[in-house]
Amino acid sequence: MKTIEVVAAIIIHEGRILCVQRGPAKYDYISGKWEFPGGKVEEGETKKAAIVREIKEELHMDITVDTFFTTVQHSYPDFHLTMHSFLCSCATNDLTLTEHTDFKWLSKHELTALDWAGADEEIVGRVVES
Repeated sequence: MKTIEVVAAIIIHEGRILCVQRGPAKYDYISGKWEFPGGKVEEGETKKAAIVREIKEELHMDITVDTFFTTVQHSYPDFHLTMHSFLCSCATNDLTLTEHTDFKWLSKHELTALDWAGADEEIVGRVVES
């Protein structure tokens, strides 16, 4: 099974956490699901550099990577995902969606109301408990 390594940003602004919704996807099990923004780590790139780049590309946001949060392993039917998540901050909550269809800024206790992608569910649980 193919393994993909990605990074995810848990972006916090004024006590609220950014959640983004995937658009239609190749795989039904992630299509329309909510996730923490991020993406693949490119060859020779650090995880922190990857997350800053991905957020700039996907949301036109400048973020600060504050600290590592957790790594989760998740097997989808067609691939295995290793996701490294980081707590991040931003000076403003302004963003532009380029790949996602919707976004919400939620308190950590509101996160469980969304339909999350499988790999993100474990991170959501850890954020709520923190």
